[in-house]
Amino acid sequence: MSELYVYDTTLRDGMQGVEVSYTLDDKLKIAHMLDELHFDYIEGGFPLSNNKEAEFFRRCRTERFEHAQIVAFGSTRRPNGNASADPQVTALLDAETETVIIVGKTWKAHVDKVLKTTPEENLRMVADTIEFLKSQGRRVFFDLEHFFDGYKDDPEYAVQVLRAGSEAGADTLILCDTNGGTLPDEVGHIMAALPQTQLAPLGGHFHNDCGTAVANSLAAVDHGAIQIQGTANGWGERCGNADLCVFVPNAVIKKGLRPAVADHLHRMTTLSRFVSETANIIPDKRQPYVGIAAFSHKAGQHADVVAKSAELMEHTDAGLIGNHRRVLLSELAGKSTIVDKLNKYGRFEKHSPVVSELIQILKEKENAGYEYEAAEASFDMLVRKAIGRYQPLLELKNYHLESFKTADAPSKTVGRIFLNSDSKEIMGASVGIGPVETLDHALRDALRPHHPFLDRINLIDYKVRVLNPEDAAAAKVRVFITTTDHQDSWDTVGVHENIVEASWEALVDGMEYYYNNCVLKADGVDSSAAASG
Repeated sequence: MSELYVYDTTLRDGMQGVEVSYTLDDKLKIAHMLDELHFDYIEGGFPLSNNKEAEFFRRCRTERFEHAQIVAFGSTRRPNGNASADPQVTALLDAETETVIIVGKTWKAHVDKVLKTTPEENLRMVADTIEFLKSQGRRVFFDLEHFFDGYKDDPEYAVQVLRAGSEAGADTLILCDTNGGTLPDEVGHIMAALPQTQLAPLGGHFHNDCGTAVANSLAAVDHGAIQIQGTANGWGERCGNADLCVFVPNAVIKKGLRPAVADHLHRMTTLSRFVSETANIIPDKRQPYVGIAAFSHKAGQHADVVAKSAELMEHTDAGLIGNHRRVLLSELAGKSTIVDKLNKYGRFEKHSPVVSELIQILKEKENAGYEYEAAEASFDMLVRKAIGRYQPLLELKNYHLESFKTADAPSKTVGRIFLNSDSKEIMGASVGIGPVETLDHALRDALRPHHPFLDRINLIDYKVRVLNPEDAAAAKVRVFITTTDHQDSWDTVGVHENIVEASWEALVDGMEYYYNNCVLKADGVDSSAAASG
């Protein structure tokens, strides 16, 4: 099968996931990125649900989409009603999209307990709604809700619903695993038993409650589906939907299929992280293909093999989906790992003195509580210092923080900081809630007039781990900070008995990493020529 259409429902089904929320502008930005990547269909939501959804479709009328078609979502008419007068159906027409999708019942238990009508009336609801929308010139997709559960309960009735949709003129029949409880072998068995030659083309919509949504989608393709629905990052109701950031690479790289998005596969990692950042959700590091761990290697032996022949340790080329290989730093690291980290600064061999020096530094730091596997930007600062490629952004003279609280009023922290930067003595001040926030703002207040690049970067994550809880309040803490410039992100670490001091160390590393690797590089400045050894 060569025909495959990819249908994205990030902006409707994906928004039903926990902690996922988008503004109207967010939805439009995501829609345009999906269009740029040549997703075939973008489901915008249910136009009758709220004003934001209705406004999205109004805005889309004047927005330019080069490839994707925006789809309005709705449901079949109400029982014993008329499709032409049903507000849920007419709302789809009001959205003015060329393509609409309606959801209808397949499982008799839902017909009885949810719709509270008869199986025969449900069939009429399906047929009437599709026929009416087709008469108005719309392409109509039909989502058969709970199809697989309905088929297991009553195969004959499930096929009747399929036939009703086909005979009414549905362009594609979407088999939905709404509860997410179906396994890939069941998908194949059920689809193989359907009279597909007598039906409209089939599609698949799978939820991930068994962790098999992507596998189910691939099984559906193997058994005749020409359309697969899912979401970026697999977000959605409960455990989510089929992750298109995983399904698409599997379909293209592993199965050799060529949906339109295949020509833009190299932007899949960018899409995944853009959608996460827009929702203000930390990306899943272990997400296949696009997660930062997907092509990461930790053990020294693994790193050594990767350096010699990467295909022996990686199932595909990370660059195909816009990701890249990472060799992680830990107590398991060998000389190959350190050489890999040094490669960006020149040619180094395992016997180079700086390699031995960095291995010793790494072991000493990790003995003290540092962890660089999750803070490679901090290790990059150690590398730069070891090879003479480090240029400090600042020199601290002192900082002073004072937290106070009066009765029931919110607590406050006042901070002042004195620095040297570019041979100038500068100071900054801030008032915040907690000491770390106040320290960050005071530092920026001091540096921003001299280093405006700070406006381009900000913190997106802050984590604290107590290393020796047996020491109670005197315990040492490890702080991880993630910083972003809204295109890339990097992680830094600080360790100290004082949480503020640990945070200071990670804060400064985050700023100096960007300063050394991006600002000075963009300005054509580097602290020294690359060393080799």
